[in-house]
Amino acid sequence: MTGVVDLDAAIGFVVAHGDAVDRARLSRLRTGAPVPPDLLDAAESGQAPGGGWAAVLDGEVASVDATCYRLAELDDLGALGRPAARHALDWLAARQLADGGWDEDPSLAGFAPEWATPGDPEARLFLTANAGFWLTVAGLDARAAGPLDHRVGGAYAGVVQAAAQALAGQLAPDGSWPSFLPAGWLAAAVLHRQQLYYESARIQAVLAERIPQMSPADVAWLAATLRRVDVGEEQWLLVSARRRLAETQRSDGGWDSDDGHQFDVHTTLRAIRACRPTTPEAPVSGAPFVGSQPAAPPLVPAPRPAPVSDLVLPPAVPLPRPAPPSAPPPEAAPPEPAAPTA
Repeated sequence: MTGVVDLDAAIGFVVAHGDAVDRARLSRLRTGAPVPPDLLDAAESGQAPGGGWAAVLDGEVASVDATCYRLAELDDLGALGRPAARHALDWLAARQLADGGWDEDPSLAGFAPEWATPGDPEARLFLTANAGFWLTVAGLDARAAGPLDHRVGGAYAGVVQAAAQALAGQLAPDGSWPSFLPAGWLAAAVLHRQQLYYESARIQAVLAERIPQMSPADVAWLAATLRRVDVGEEQWLLVSARRRLAETQRSDGGWDSDDGHQFDVHTTLRAIRACRPTTPEAPVSGAPFVGSQPAAPPLVPAPRPAPVSDLVLPPAVPLPRPAPPSAPPPEAAPPEPAAPTA
């Protein structure tokens, strides 16, 4: 398929293949319709007492990456202002290191995926961009529930400003960064929202060159991320992303996930978020895509699209694509532990 993204076909794919949570996400993205409370409760299940979420069933140690993934799901459901999300955001803010970055708990070493390996510089940069992004977009939403701060970043202004400086400090002169490719668009979003437009534009220029080689899942993630912080639809990077999504949309309306076809609905929802009109359509009574039979989502978060296998900077030898965050590494089945998440 070429030309423009067929949103009607994408909506039909989610309706046909998604569960009740997927359809609720779709309905809210398309019309702003409220999500049933029981679905919100199910999406928040498994939260650790401290505020984060573990990446594995019954895990006892919360993971930065898994918590960011769960916040992405709650964002689609319009739940970032609820107590569970605010508790998670407070946990993320408290986990920030003195240098403005984030790292996973050392106890997660050995089974965390490579983009969340404790102590690894590339993983730390990705986690800093990811945590910084969610604190950025949720900061203003959280004002009503916490201390007022009218600086850019809202309730988490100081935390986000420190994260932005940490990210900007890692940029090479050509705008590239020493981490996985998704760290680029997450960092670009943080920097854009912090009004560090030059630094954000340098990253976006690098990403624009990579668009033709990116998977549909990565392009959807990139575009949805930048749309979330109000990067203009007319920006060349987003124009290129929409063109790439139009080229890769399947005849059934969906897009391929990097983690297997069981996650195609997740990728398709991200593409819809990336391409939907700025103003949601008015709710339509009896709209067929609103789920009428709520069902709880899996207890383990569904994998997010994994970071691409090649790094923008060294190491020069491409690494194999990581396993989904909720699964153990492909060649080693670690004991069920206690930790990473669109």
